[in-house]
Amino acid sequence: MQTEKPQLPSENDVKIFDVVVDCSDHHFVKERGHENVKRGWLKKIQQEWTILQNDLPDDIHVRVYEERMDLLRACIVGAAGTPYHDNLFFFDIFFPPDYPHEPPSVHYHSGGLRLNPNLYETGKVCLSLLKTWAGTGNEVWNPEGSTVLQLLLSLQALVLNEKPYFNEAGYDKFVGKADGEKNSITYNENAFLLSCKSMMYILHKPPKHFEKFVKEHFTCRAPHILEACNAYLGGDLIGHARDSTYISDDGCKGCSTGFKIMLGKLLPKLVAAFCEAGIACGQ
Repeated sequence: MQTEKPQLPSENDVKIFDVVVDCSDHHFVKERGHENVKRGWLKKIQQEWTILQNDLPDDIHVRVYEERMDLLRACIVGAAGTPYHDNLFFFDIFFPPDYPHEPPSVHYHSGGLRLNPNLYETGKVCLSLLKTWAGTGNEVWNPEGSTVLQLLLSLQALVLNEKPYFNEAGYDKFVGKADGEKNSITYNENAFLLSCKSMMYILHKPPKHFEKFVKEHFTCRAPHILEACNAYLGGDLIGHARDSTYISDDGCKGCSTGFKIMLGKLLPKLVAAFCEAGIACGQ
């Protein structure tokens, strides 16, 4: 069945939304069912493509596949103010034959690291929109209104957030309480260390069709990442580098000694990873 697809862009452009060929390294490449999908499914996927092409924010990049419309790969840039700032988070997405009556399947490129309660080392993503986490109302998948863009924005805002410790089931009741906020700071310290290790993994093995974006992103952000590391070594709280006025909700003004020791050991490895990727970092 003939379908209209966005034009393939120039190879020299790094697009926010791009149609590519070769899905051989996609996590769901062996999934079946796309050969005999119905016209309604094709129309829905085309609608998803259009929404993404028109409405993606600058810090979410998407690749869809010319030969496999049931597959999609997304990259989310970690937001400022979070322990994930400046890192890249990759997700492989599969649209089942009964989509949108069932939500898409999502796999996180973890590199074997658990840096968030909702993102497992195995690549499992726990989110109510995916029916892999409890939720009510707008939090759950709605075949009539939910979209992949909504899913990606939820991953960015609700999962990769400023205080991921409270994402853990039942921990939201500790928000604003001294012990909870103290544990949140400790979690953020560990999450940032793991995020740095994740950067090294991505630099070494960037997902297909994102190689150029990975290089350009870290070329741009490496100085900021290393500056933040030095600020944290100086005592600044995670996500608040060079913000001497910031005080956490439990009154804490600085990160722990144990974290500084671990970051001090990790920093030279991160610098080496940047240099090996051909990124000048001035360290």
